[in-house]
Amino acid sequence: MTAAFAKASASQALVLAALIWIATTLGVSAPFDSYAFVNSVVFAQGGQFPAGAGDPLPGITPREFEDFRLGLDDFKSIEQPSEGLGPLFNGAGCAACHNVPVVGGMTPMTEMRAGHRDADGKFHVVGFTTLFQMFSIPDHRCQAVMPPEVNVIARRMPIPLFGAGLVEAVADETLLALEDPFDRDRDGISGRAALVTDVATGQRRVGRFGWKAQIATLLTFSGDAYTNEMGITNDMFPLEPLGGISQARLRECDLVKDPEDFVDPRTGKRAIDNFEGFMKFLAPIPRGAITDEVRAGEQVFAAVGCASCHVPTLTTGANRSAALNRKTLALFSDLLLHDVGTGDGIEQGAAEQNEIRTPALWGLRVRRPLMHDGSAATVTDAIGQHRGEAAGVIERYRAASEPMRRALLAFLDSM
Repeated sequence: MTAAFAKASASQALVLAALIWIATTLGVSAPFDSYAFVNSVVFAQGGQFPAGAGDPLPGITPREFEDFRLGLDDFKSIEQPSEGLGPLFNGAGCAACHNVPVVGGMTPMTEMRAGHRDADGKFHVVGFTTLFQMFSIPDHRCQAVMPPEVNVIARRMPIPLFGAGLVEAVADETLLALEDPFDRDRDGISGRAALVTDVATGQRRVGRFGWKAQIATLLTFSGDAYTNEMGITNDMFPLEPLGGISQARLRECDLVKDPEDFVDPRTGKRAIDNFEGFMKFLAPIPRGAITDEVRAGEQVFAAVGCASCHVPTLTTGANRSAALNRKTLALFSDLLLHDVGTGDGIEQGAAEQNEIRTPALWGLRVRRPLMHDGSAATVTDAIGQHRGEAAGVIERYRAASEPMRRALLAFLDSM
């Protein structure tokens, strides 16, 4: 990425995030088209979005494209309290959290997680949840309240959804084959698969979505986010989030009968089905330019040990969709849980307090800030936060020559 493009990208991200946040969080409705307006601002500033960003997967069928299109429309929609929004919520639409550099990406805003760690270091959920939503519907009697016993507070960035269908299509067996929880090969890396019960199917699966790999499928991801991020209940997640308030108080504010997501008679689908269709067929961000320095940087990436967790490629299993069937994805993640010194102190799903799922590096050049909490402004900052299992990798990185480190950064900036 050139310096000019990086500067433009940063300003575009802030403009886009702010405008879409206003629209989707505060409930601005038509005729204001926030996405078209953002595009006009970006191009007026002389910037451009990465080629292919927001496109559907190549090779999808007309029916799959229709699923993608319907899902995109629902993904951009702005919910209202009369439709079930709230009482507690973080945004009034999916795109409130997923819009940079285009719809389906991330935002530089965070959600809040919290809990209690006792004197023995054991984590406890307080107020029936670890998620405390930022907003509430008027008259705000049901604003989330953090219990006084909270002593662990964590913030989490939204994770981009580009290529999510390919990630879902990777077989559990592929991920289980990568884990080494007892570090039997003595390389210092002890990643483990997050075994969770998938709400959509009731099956035990390997989690792969979320910072804690707490979710295994896109339909469960959709249902969970619709309820917990927007307060719109569905048949998989039928209970409103409490956010530290009482059930009695919640009933005073929740005036729409649950579940609030229902089957549209025109399509035979729920909103969460539409969200799933959009994410399943959303393509990854294409790689940037591959130069000689980038190729040299990839060799450094492997030599210092980054690829031990950021596994360069995975292959999907058999799939009914030709666009997802046995495809190789340059994800640069093993999708396993690791303790590399960047955990947020929250236990969730199968993940312990200090474990985080290896973030994928594809699309890295259009993501800022970095790390689960947005605490790293640059790739160099993010590298510097690695410890724990990554201690040996960081030692080798710091011992590398300056040209080698420059090449490594060029490689990462091509993602």
